[in-house]
Amino acid sequence: MHTQTIACIGAGRMGRGIAHSVAYAGHPVRLLDAKARSAEDFRKLEAEATNEVAASLAIVASLGGFEKDNIPALMDRVSIWPLEQAAEALAGADIVFEGVPEVREAKADAFALFDAHADRNAVLASTTSTMLSTDLAELTERRAHFLNAHWLNPAFLVPLVEVSPSDETSLDVQKRLMDFLESIGKVPVICKASPGYIVPRIQALAMNEAARLVEEGVASAEDVDRAVKYGFGLRFAVLGLLEFIDWGGGDILYYASRYMSGAFNDPRFEAPEIVKRNMEEGRIGLKTGQGFFDYASMDVDAYRQERLAAFLKSLQNAGLARPPVL
Repeated sequence: MHTQTIACIGAGRMGRGIAHSVAYAGHPVRLLDAKARSAEDFRKLEAEATNEVAASLAIVASLGGFEKDNIPALMDRVSIWPLEQAAEALAGADIVFEGVPEVREAKADAFALFDAHADRNAVLASTTSTMLSTDLAELTERRAHFLNAHWLNPAFLVPLVEVSPSDETSLDVQKRLMDFLESIGKVPVICKASPGYIVPRIQALAMNEAARLVEEGVASAEDVDRAVKYGFGLRFAVLGLLEFIDWGGGDILYYASRYMSGAFNDPRFEAPEIVKRNMEEGRIGLKTGQGFFDYASMDVDAYRQERLAAFLKSLQNAGLARPPVL
């Protein structure tokens, strides 16, 4: 394994989650405190950050992820640095993550630290969950080396990282970050700079709709969440949303959307143009061999079998799979 040195500007919750993931995967990681503090206050932060990373590792160990006796060795890879040692903390780092609060001034200060002290070939990756990479790129002198990497919390457990390059990000930098994330067990996806990225954008719609169901008295909060866990959640842990459209047929979504938007007299249920266009072109999924994905050269029966097997495994993991009554 090629060991890389990772730094994170910001020793808060995100930095600590990244430190866990990076140390767990065998790399040294330096958390740089982004605030100027007294020596006493820094020692408090250092202890807090160290204890939180150790505690998250202990949680994974207690769940059977690894032997807890290995925690000290993993923690040896994690170091916390005060702001006045920024030059030392960032020197030699292959990738520098920025994990400061979602305030533009704080981002600008963090990027200035990167510009001043990081190696010329280092990658700068913001972890912002709200700002766009195309906007933040203006804050660094090394725009070709910058992009966004949105880790989903808890960062040490959730594998997805949404990688959003700016228009000026070099392809080499993008590849280096993607390769690194994959090497530590993450599942990176690329998305353009757009508000909400992928998951938060979908999540916001789903969460608001769930709240409306309670607000309108359609169902209790308990039953809404029960429906989500055992209907929505189990299915979409096996099939992606677009894959699910193809599985059932884009025509079903098209007609259901038309009915819902009419019944509620609300455009939020209308199908987007791509669904309408796929309908017109006969691209409705598995039954026509093409939808959002191309199934023309696929063994569709084997594919169905594999997905159903994965679904059954999800039911078993949830304790919901029962043997037949004989």
